[in-house]
Amino acid sequence: MIQLSAVVITFNEEKNIERCILSLQGVADEIVVVDSYSSDRTEAICAQYGIRFIQHPFAGHIQQKNWAITQASSPYVLSLDADEALSEELRQSILAVKKNWTAQGYSFNRLNNYCGQWIHHSGWYPDRKLRLWDSRLGQWAGANPHDRYEMQTGSNIQHLKGDLLHYTANSVKEHFDMLYKYADIGAKELVRQGKGSSWIKLWINPWFKFFKMYILKRGYQDGLYGLIICSSTAWFTFWKYVLVRYYQREGKRR
Repeated sequence: MIQLSAVVITFNEEKNIERCILSLQGVADEIVVVDSYSSDRTEAICAQYGIRFIQHPFAGHIQQKNWAITQASSPYVLSLDADEALSEELRQSILAVKKNWTAQGYSFNRLNNYCGQWIHHSGWYPDRKLRLWDSRLGQWAGANPHDRYEMQTGSNIQHLKGDLLHYTANSVKEHFDMLYKYADIGAKELVRQGKGSSWIKLWINPWFKFFKMYILKRGYQDGLYGLIICSSTAWFTFWKYVLVRYYQREGKRR
């Protein structure tokens, strides 16, 4: 049986971290929390469970997660965000994999909880994630804040039964606050990569995003919250490209 290290990054996650830790107990042989200097009770809650708690400056989601992997004792890593937890079915699937590790990586579906409601459409499910892998064969990549784990070409990736439970937002206001933050991060990342905005991206992309999520991905079946999710995602797309234009003009002025 392999030894499994669970790795979680945190910043002011006192509302979520205990649920995450409890779901990992009995599955992971060690739990490593890499924290970017929380000012709430995150550290105190972690201390109650005797897990490894390490503080490290935050330079971006991708950078923090790649550094966090280096703190794991085992190359076999299960990566979760603090607002995520393993369902019981997924726990059993991972325990079976520990006894018979046959692939280089394992993916599973993520089920998102929005304001207390599980979202089964709107492009939010099955939301497949690769979160269990041999860390010697890949690394975190993508564009902040939308990170993804990439494994070496030819790696065997299998899909496990069970859902990764994601508690996205407790209120619509919390969701919009998060979107403001992510739009700003995403815009700065696009500018850093030398990618620009345009009138097509400003106007066509948001409308297409809404049509895709609400109609093609059946967001209407998620009721009022489905409408809010699809509308706010379209707004996020619009605002991100507004910010790209703003930051590019500010850069030219300087």
